[in-house]
Amino acid sequence: MLGVLAHRTYRHLFAAQVIALVGTGLATVALGLLAYEIAGADAGAVLGTALAIKMVAYIGIAPVVGAYADRLPRKGLLVAMDLVRAGVALVLPFVDAVWQVYALIFLLQSASAAFTPTFQATIPEILPEEEDYTNALSLSRLAYDLESLLSPMLAAALLSVISFHWLFAGTSVGFAASALLVVTSALPHRKAAAKVVESVWRKTTRGARIYLRTPRLVGLLAITLAAAAGSAMVIVNTVVIVKGMGRGQEDVALALAVYGGGSMLVALVLPRLLRRVADRTVMLGGAAVLAFVLAAMAALALSWPALLAGWLVMGMGYALCVTPGGRLLRRSSNEPDRPALFAAQFALSHVCWLLAYPVAGQIGALAGMATTFAALAVLALAGVVIALWRWPRIEPDKLGHEHPELPADHPHLLEHGSGHHAHAYVIDDLHSHWPGRG
Repeated sequence: MLGVLAHRTYRHLFAAQVIALVGTGLATVALGLLAYEIAGADAGAVLGTALAIKMVAYIGIAPVVGAYADRLPRKGLLVAMDLVRAGVALVLPFVDAVWQVYALIFLLQSASAAFTPTFQATIPEILPEEEDYTNALSLSRLAYDLESLLSPMLAAALLSVISFHWLFAGTSVGFAASALLVVTSALPHRKAAAKVVESVWRKTTRGARIYLRTPRLVGLLAITLAAAAGSAMVIVNTVVIVKGMGRGQEDVALALAVYGGGSMLVALVLPRLLRRVADRTVMLGGAAVLAFVLAAMAALALSWPALLAGWLVMGMGYALCVTPGGRLLRRSSNEPDRPALFAAQFALSHVCWLLAYPVAGQIGALAGMATTFAALAVLALAGVVIALWRWPRIEPDKLGHEHPELPADHPHLLEHGSGHHAHAYVIDDLHSHWPGRG
């Protein structure tokens, strides 16, 4: 897996991702402390609203940026968004009102909504070989899991010698270092796309239209719903469950570490697994595991060993669900449409989170953990059923179709043949619907 780091450009971008993730982790800890300093006992409500603002920014901003990313210099966009995030992190320690926190969080997350899909869409162009790209996806999954484990530990160590306000300075340094690494990377030039005149609405929704008209991507979205159901339970309710058992803060950290450890274990073996097993089988298996474990934990009396075992297996199921997603996005798009498609995945996946978070939090508060496990099991099972229905089990490398609307001398027909012909099929300007689906 580590052999992919021999590629200089990818190595720089991966380092930028890791450093930015550590900075984000420090900011998460500092933001909680800042909210408590400003709002006191209402800090939870402030953080809940900040999380909702984050989701709104992700869902609303990513498709707009994705629509016009092909018209912007890629390196300039990535560097600019890193610098915006660095600037916001520097300003956060000086706020003294809740509305200022909300405004800066919206700006910070809007920059992330522009940066992340553009960054993700760049990696398959740098690593065109599928095995290299799969290794890169697993490394990215490991980076996210390690950040969730190490950032709180680093923040705790720093807080023993400095005020939490200085954590924001660490965040800013992280984003500035990320920008520097992007500047020193030799990013590939985009291929010139055909000039197509579209309204702002059609341009903005282009990625979503490609996404929702591609059966395997509808399956990906359904599996993302299952992944969100499992992970929301862990993120929202771990502290409630562990404290309800009478255990301490260190056990909360241990339970979250076990969940992250399960995800890391899968990330390490996934490149080899995907050489032998189809993406659909792997991802559906992960979603089914999440639904089963949620249902089992709803039915069983929770104990500390059972919780750790459940969290470990759910971490493994989560990684099986989400890690191969980039392979599907690359396979389902031409290069000019890739930024818009990755942006659509970014936005639509966060719709799943926006649904799963309230279920995990509100049902947990009103009806207890058993009911919450059951409700999220139903949500995960719905994802499995929809994926089985919409994602064909057999996907030919080439799909046959016709173009009666094109003139006989059209370049596409001259390349592939007039009448009925077959080639690798993606939704684009010439192929607006999936064959056999209207």
